[in-house]
Amino acid sequence: MTTTSEASSTIDTLNSQLKALNVRLSEYDLICNGLGREPNFTELCMFSALWSEHCAYKHSRHLLKTLPTEGDAVLQGPGENAGIIDCGDGFDVAFKVESHNHPTYVEPFQGAATGVGGILRDIITMNARPIANLNALRFGEVENSPQASENKRRLRGAVAGIAHYGNCMGIPTIGGDVFIHPSYAGNPLVNAMSIGLMEAGGIMPAGAKGVGNPVLYVGSPTGKDGMGGASFASKALDEAASASDRPAVQVGDPFAEKCLMEACLEAFATGLVVSAQDMGAAGLTCATAEMAAKGDMGMRIDLDLVPAREANMQAWEYLSSESQERFLFVLEKGKEAPVLDVFKKWQVPAVIIGEVLAEDKIEVWHHGEKVVDVPAKLLTDDAPTYPPDFKVEEQAEPKARRLKKAEEGIEDLRLGDVPSVLETLMADANIADRYPIYEQYDRHVKLNTQLTSDHNTAGLIRLHQPNKAKSAKALAATLDGNPLHVWLNPYEGSKGIVAEAVRNIVCTGATPSAVTNNLNFGNPETPLVAFQLAESVRGIKDACLAFKTPVTGGNVSLYNTNGTEAIIPSPTLGMVGVLEDVSLALTPSFKQAGDVVALLGRFAPSLGGSLYQLSKTKHTYGEPPTVDLATEARLADFITQVLVPQKLLNSLQDVSSGGLLPTLVESCFNFRAVSQAVSLDLTPLLQAVPRLDLAIFGETHGSYLITASPETFAQIEALAKDADLDLVTLGHTQAPDDGITLSLDEERVGIPLTPLLDAFTSFRL
Repeated sequence: MTTTSEASSTIDTLNSQLKALNVRLSEYDLICNGLGREPNFTELCMFSALWSEHCAYKHSRHLLKTLPTEGDAVLQGPGENAGIIDCGDGFDVAFKVESHNHPTYVEPFQGAATGVGGILRDIITMNARPIANLNALRFGEVENSPQASENKRRLRGAVAGIAHYGNCMGIPTIGGDVFIHPSYAGNPLVNAMSIGLMEAGGIMPAGAKGVGNPVLYVGSPTGKDGMGGASFASKALDEAASASDRPAVQVGDPFAEKCLMEACLEAFATGLVVSAQDMGAAGLTCATAEMAAKGDMGMRIDLDLVPAREANMQAWEYLSSESQERFLFVLEKGKEAPVLDVFKKWQVPAVIIGEVLAEDKIEVWHHGEKVVDVPAKLLTDDAPTYPPDFKVEEQAEPKARRLKKAEEGIEDLRLGDVPSVLETLMADANIADRYPIYEQYDRHVKLNTQLTSDHNTAGLIRLHQPNKAKSAKALAATLDGNPLHVWLNPYEGSKGIVAEAVRNIVCTGATPSAVTNNLNFGNPETPLVAFQLAESVRGIKDACLAFKTPVTGGNVSLYNTNGTEAIIPSPTLGMVGVLEDVSLALTPSFKQAGDVVALLGRFAPSLGGSLYQLSKTKHTYGEPPTVDLATEARLADFITQVLVPQKLLNSLQDVSSGGLLPTLVESCFNFRAVSQAVSLDLTPLLQAVPRLDLAIFGETHGSYLITASPETFAQIEALAKDADLDLVTLGHTQAPDDGITLSLDEERVGIPLTPLLDAFTSFRL
C-alpha cells in the first residue's frame, strides 16, 4: 500500500520534473490521456521538446494560419524545412529565417554560430545549395550604458560566431540589419537567414514513406551539447541563465558541415533518398516524430546504433541532444549501398539506425529495451494551442504612448541648428556605418555577389548553377525590422516592415517575390504581448496581400524578456526578389555632379518612433508613420516595371531610418568615402510639412530619393504624372568639395561632408 508520504513524495517529484522540463500540469494530463497511461521520463522529455513553444507554436499557430502563403511563384510554402519559389529559367530558390536568441545570450559565439549552421541545414535539407546568408541583430547599448561592456562583449561574440560559420562554409553574407536599444540588454536577438539555389523540380520532402525503408543517421556523433535546447528557447531568461543553461547551447563545427553539405547534395542526386530532415531543434526527437507524422507513417530506431561522442549516454540524452551537423534520411530499401558509398567518400558518418513503420508511432529501443512507444502525431500535430487572451480596448500602455503627440517636448529646429544635429545623428549607433561588423563576413566568396551591406541596401547575388553558363538573372534579398514603430503601433509598424523590405528590394532594381518572417516577442501569456503578436501578424498579413508577397515560412521566438520585462516587439522580415538582368542593378550612391535630386512617392513623415525623437528625448512616443499600401504597391511597380527597364535612374534609395537628410548624406558616400555632394532647396517640403525637423528627420514610408540627368528627369516627371505619383524636385548633385548646401526661403547653410563622414564611420565594435 502506498502511504500518504510516499504519494506526496511522488507528486513532488513529478512537479519538479515538469518544472525542469517546462511542461504544464494541464499538458501532462493531455499526454496521459493521449497515451492512455503515464509517460516514462524519456517520453516526457520528448513531449517537453516537441510541445515547447519553439517547436509547437502553441501561442502563434492559429495566427500563422491567417498569413497568405500561396502565389504564382511559390513551389513550397510553410510546413517543410524552408520555403521555395520558382525564379524562372530553371532556377528554384529556397530561403528561410530562424532565431537563436537565448543561446546567444548564454554563449554568444557558439549561440550565433550554431544559429547560422542550423538555418543552413534547413536549406540543404530541401536539396538546395546555400548561396547567401543574412542576419538581423538586436543588442543592448554598446556605449554610454552601465551594461555597455557586457552588451559589446555579447555583440562581438555573436558577430565572430556568425562570421566563423559562414566564412568556413564558403557562403557569402550579403546583408542584414542591426538595431541597438536598451531593451535587449538581457535578451539579445540573433535572426539568421539563408538562401539556397536548386535545380527546378528537385525538392526533397521531409515526410517518411515506404514501410520497411531504412532510416539513416548521417553526420557528426551525438553528444551532450544542446541538451533540451527547444525547451530552453521556450522560457524566459533569468540572471542565472549564463551558468545554468550553458548545456543547452550547441557547439558547431562548420568544417564538418561543409563536408556534410557536399555529401548530402551528392546523395540526393542519386535519386535513392526518399526523404530528409535536419536534426536541429529537439534533435532525434524532432527528426523521427516530424518525418513520421508528415508521411503518415511511424518509425522505429535503436539508440545503440547511433554514433555517440560520450560513453554511457542515457536514452533521454540521445533524444534530447541538439548536437550539430546531423541529418536523418529515409532510403529505398535494398538500395542503400550507393548512398552509403557517398558518405564514405566524404568521410561523413552514416549508419542505419531503424526503419519506417506502417503504424502511427515512434518506437525507440535502447540496450535491448523498448524505452519509447508513443504516437507520432500525438507528439506533433496534437500539441495544445493557446489562443491569445487580450482585449484591444484594454491595451492602455501602447495607447498612452500613442496619444502623446510625437513633437511634444521637442523644439523645432532653425536652419542654422541643422549641421550639429545632423552630425550627431550620423554617429548614432542605428544610423552609422556598420563596417566593423560586416567587414568580418566574407561577402564575395564564389564571386557571384553584386551588392552587399556596403551599399546600404538589399544584397544582390547572381543566380548561377555550377558547371553551367552564367545567367543574367540575380536575386535580391533583405532582412528588415523597425522595433520602435512596432512598439508604438504593432499593426502599422508591422505593415511598415513589409513595406520597408519591398523598398529595399526595389532599390536594387528587383521585383519582390516572397517573404519569410521571424516573430520575436516577449511572454505571450501576458495580455500586452498577446496583443502585440496578434496585431503584428495582422499587419504582416495585410501588407503581404497588398504587395503580393506570400509568406513561405519562418520562425516564432517568444518569451524574450529583459529580466522580468518583455523586449520591445521585434518582428523581422526577410524578403527575396528577382532581377531579370543584373546589368539593370541600381545603387543608392550619387554618381555625378549636375544630376537632379528628387523625392518620388508619398512623403508623410512622423517624428513618432523616429531616431531623431529618441536622440532628443531618450523616449519613444506618438504615432509612427503609416503605410498607404495601395499607393506604395503602385509605386514599387512603377519603379521596377517602368523606370528600371528604361534605365532612367542614376541612383535610388528609400527614405527610412533617420529620415530624409541622413538618407541623402549616405547617398553622398560610396565605400566609406565622399563621392558626390548636393544642393537642396527645402522650401517645397516645408509647404506640405509644418516643421523643419519633421521634414528632414521625420521617418516616412512610400518615399524614394532618386537622381537622374536633367534630360532624363523630364521623362520621369511625365511618367510619374501619368501614373498619378508624387514627385518633388529638391535640388542637384554637385562636386564633393562643395559639401551639402541647404536653402530655405532666403536662408542658406553649408555643411562640409568630411565631418559627417567621420561621424558616419565612428561606430566601433
